[in-house]
Amino acid sequence: MTQTRRRRPSARQRLLEAADDLFYTRGIASTGVDAVIARAGVATASLYKNFAGKDDLVASYLDARDARWQEHWEFHIAQHQDPHGRVLALFDALRTWETEPGTSRGCAHAAASVQLPPDHPGHAVAQRHKQRIIERLRQLLDEAGHPNPNEASLDLMVIYEGTFSLLALNLDADPVARARQLAHQRLSITGAPNRARDE
Repeated sequence: MTQTRRRRPSARQRLLEAADDLFYTRGIASTGVDAVIARAGVATASLYKNFAGKDDLVASYLDARDARWQEHWEFHIAQHQDPHGRVLALFDALRTWETEPGTSRGCAHAAASVQLPPDHPGHAVAQRHKQRIIERLRQLLDEAGHPNPNEASLDLMVIYEGTFSLLALNLDADPVARARQLAHQRLSITGAPNRARDE
């Protein structure tokens, strides 16, 4: 029986994985490229072959994290047929994204927006990540027949962002459940219909 040899991740992928771990847990400013190179186990030249420098690596790390989150969230949205549940799937996704209690450092994109100057390419990626979430929420709320999807999407975003703070500070036994309930109440107050989505 022939065994398929598992391909080793590319140098670029290993650098991104190392950056994801180190930038998230230690902070972007306090993590130099030498630490990322050492964690990835690649030659220094590999970093500069794949990225223009640290700024480009930071932006690429945030882009990759955004792509993973969007895919993760869409998976949870697809688990619901009713529009109300599709809106609340944001919090279902967050629950399975943060799997180990006490390990959260909050939102990587929010942290990056604080650590990086406004003209840093990573700052634009972080801002775009948040805008995508708001826009997708607005779309889902519109599909659910919400009377004011623009305002409601921002309200849900406030709840979502606050959840990250509680997770990072470990101030609540189950902040995601609390956040989901608050979001449910916010939707219920407006009387938004909960009609089944046409298949």
